[in-house]
Amino acid sequence: MAAPLNAEKTRAALRTSARVSLETLLVVLMTAVALWILGQMWSVIWPLVIALLLTTLTWPVTRFLRRRGWHPTLAASVVTLLFLLVAAGIVVLIVVPVASQSGELVTGVGDGIQRLRDWASGPPLNFGDSQVSNVFNTAVTRIQSSVGSIVTATLSGVGTVVNGLVTTVLALFLMFFFLKDGPRFLPWLTRQLPGRLARDVPAVATRGWDTLGSFVLSQAFVGLLDAVFIGIGLWIVGVPLVLPLAVLTFVAAFVPIIGALFAGFVAVLIALVSNGLTDALIVLAIIVAVQQLEGNVFQPMVQSRGLGLHAAVILLAVTLGGSLAGIVGSLLAVPITALIAVVWNYLREQLSDPLPAPPEPETSGPDTGGGRPGRRGRPERRR
Repeated sequence: MAAPLNAEKTRAALRTSARVSLETLLVVLMTAVALWILGQMWSVIWPLVIALLLTTLTWPVTRFLRRRGWHPTLAASVVTLLFLLVAAGIVVLIVVPVASQSGELVTGVGDGIQRLRDWASGPPLNFGDSQVSNVFNTAVTRIQSSVGSIVTATLSGVGTVVNGLVTTVLALFLMFFFLKDGPRFLPWLTRQLPGRLARDVPAVATRGWDTLGSFVLSQAFVGLLDAVFIGIGLWIVGVPLVLPLAVLTFVAAFVPIIGALFAGFVAVLIALVSNGLTDALIVLAIIVAVQQLEGNVFQPMVQSRGLGLHAAVILLAVTLGGSLAGIVGSLLAVPITALIAVVWNYLREQLSDPLPAPPEPETSGPDTGGGRPGRRGRPERRR
């Protein structure tokens, strides 16, 4: 009896494993198909992503105007016009000088890595040239390409918007309509969806919008503070290329953890090449001090910055996004991961068992005479 019973349990376990494996393969296949479809529709999805990011930046101003009685169309038009004026000012005052110095920035990074290579080959490390050549050559190529990609991203606004004027105009029009009709979207979506989806999808969309808005606004605020303080420190020390390095610091702030390390490393390399080891160490101290100030002062002030993601998850997400889509993937990896976490947390809340109701508190002491609760020892008066 025991042998047939064990065999039946084994077959049942194998069937369960086979079913779970098949379901997993189907999920992976559908994910691959969805990613392929997104890739084919990227020319439409990319302006939509840019418009959503810009909307999160400009929505607080629009909301302020609407609460003061402005018509939605007028508020959206004024905010869009102001955004265009600010963007034009940034292009004239920042992007053009950064573009003129981008070649010097890339060359300075390469020279700094070459100096580190020479230092590693000599005393006290005395690494053989064959040991460090491949590592540093790879680092030169990767960092130079990364700096060039970030400069290109800065010139284009964010990423590949520079691919065409049509993309830019489409993103701006979408931003205008999001600002104008955004609050009407969820009620409309609720009316279109059947059954439970009418409640679940708007709830997830609201949480996702709040998460995306908090990430973009807080990272922009903290990145601006980092860029200003580090830029002032570099100017005081006398490091060249202050403006490109400050812009690089601001853009890199949208890639948590890795972005700050990368921007600081580039600034130290530029200081090492142009001013020498002493000033490079001073720049390193300035960057560490600003990062500590950010972590202990700025971050508590901006409580919405937290995404509820572990540092290891952020590192893996940025690495995966960079390998799949370069600098654009690195910039979008963390918010996309945060949105996935929002969906997962909502599903977990809905699928989890409800908490049992707390037991009724027991009354202490006798309750003689069948009186009402709370009147222990006193019988109810008869009428």
